[in-house]
Amino acid sequence: MQFGIFTVGDVTPDPTTGRTPSEAERIRAMVAIALRAEDAGLDVFATGEHHNPPFVPSSPTTMLGYIAARTERLLLSTATTLITTNDPVKIAEDFAMLQHLAGGRVDLMMGRGNTGPVYPWFGKDIRDGIPLAVENYGLLHRLWREDVVDWQGRYRTPLQSFTSTPRPLDGVPPFVWHGSIRSPEIAEQAAYYGDGFFANNIFWPKEHFQRLIGLYRRRYEHYGHGAADQAIVGLGGQVFMRRNSQDAVREFRPYFDNAPVYGHGPSLEEFTAETPLTVGSPEQVIEKTLAFADSFGDYQRQLFLVDHAGLPLKTVLEQIDMLGEEVVPVLRREFEARRPEHVPSDPPGHDDLVAKRDVEAVR
Repeated sequence: MQFGIFTVGDVTPDPTTGRTPSEAERIRAMVAIALRAEDAGLDVFATGEHHNPPFVPSSPTTMLGYIAARTERLLLSTATTLITTNDPVKIAEDFAMLQHLAGGRVDLMMGRGNTGPVYPWFGKDIRDGIPLAVENYGLLHRLWREDVVDWQGRYRTPLQSFTSTPRPLDGVPPFVWHGSIRSPEIAEQAAYYGDGFFANNIFWPKEHFQRLIGLYRRRYEHYGHGAADQAIVGLGGQVFMRRNSQDAVREFRPYFDNAPVYGHGPSLEEFTAETPLTVGSPEQVIEKTLAFADSFGDYQRQLFLVDHAGLPLKTVLEQIDMLGEEVVPVLRREFEARRPEHVPSDPPGHDDLVAKRDVEAVR
C-alpha cells in the first residue's frame, strides 16, 4: 500500500505569529516537504493545482519536474489536475514530458477543482463542468494511446491528424486517478476506463464517500476490469500529531480555527468526529486510519494533508518524520495483514503498466 503527502499550497498567515510567508518561501517549503517525504520513507508526493490566491501551485508539472531531479524513489502525482479548464492536448504533452524526466515515477489525478471563478478565467462555463470533464478526458485518453488522432467535440477546436509529443514513456501513459468529493458521474468515469478513484474524504462524513466508492466499485466490475474489491481506490486524510494528544489539540486549534477553507466554522471537536481529521497522538492516527478500510474496503493509496493553514515548515517536517517513523510502518503491516490475496496492494506503477501492455500484446 502506498502512503504519501498531498499539499494544496496555500499561503496562509500563521495565526500564532501573524506572519505570512512569501510566495517564494511557500514554494520552497513545498519542495522541502517532498524531499523530506522521500527521506522519511513515504511513497508519494502530490501537489494540487490552483490559479487563485491564497494558493501558489499553478504549474504542477514545473514543480514536479524540479522535485524529480532531486529525488530517486518518490512517486510524483497531482491532487488534482484540472481536466475541465486545462487543454487536454497540453495535459497530454506536459505529463508525458514529466514521465520521461522522472523515469516513469509519475501518475496524476484528474478533477474539476473547487473554485468556481477559475472556469471563466480559462474561457469555460462552470455549468459545463461535468460534460467538460467527460469530453476532455476522453480526448486525453486517446492522445496518449493513439499516435495520430482525428477528433471533434463540443468544447475545443477539432484535431486533424494530430500527434501529441513526446509520446508517453515506453508507449505507456501514466496511471490516472479521478478525484471527486461529490459527483457520481466522476466515479462512473473512473470505472468505465478502469482507472483509479480518489475520494478526498477530508470534509464530509464517511457515509457520503461510502456511496461514491461503492458506486465506483460496482461499475468497475460491471465494465469487466475485475471484481469490485479489486478496484483501485485512494483516500485523503488530515493529521496533526504530538506525543501527547492534549498537546496536539492545544497547538493545532488556532490553525484549525483560522484555516482558509473550514476556519470559523465547525469546532475542532465536531470536525474530528465527523471527518478523517485526526489531531492527537501517533497511536490515535493509526487507529483512525485503520478504520478507513472498515468503511471503504481495502484500498491502495493513503495521502495525508499536513502543511496547510499556516503551519510553520519546521512543524510540518516534524509531522512527516512522525508519519515515517511511527505511523506508516504500523499501517503498512496492519493493512497488508488484512488484505485478501486477490486484492492489489498498490496502484499500477509504470513497470506494471508496461508488463500488462506486453502481456496483452502477446495475447
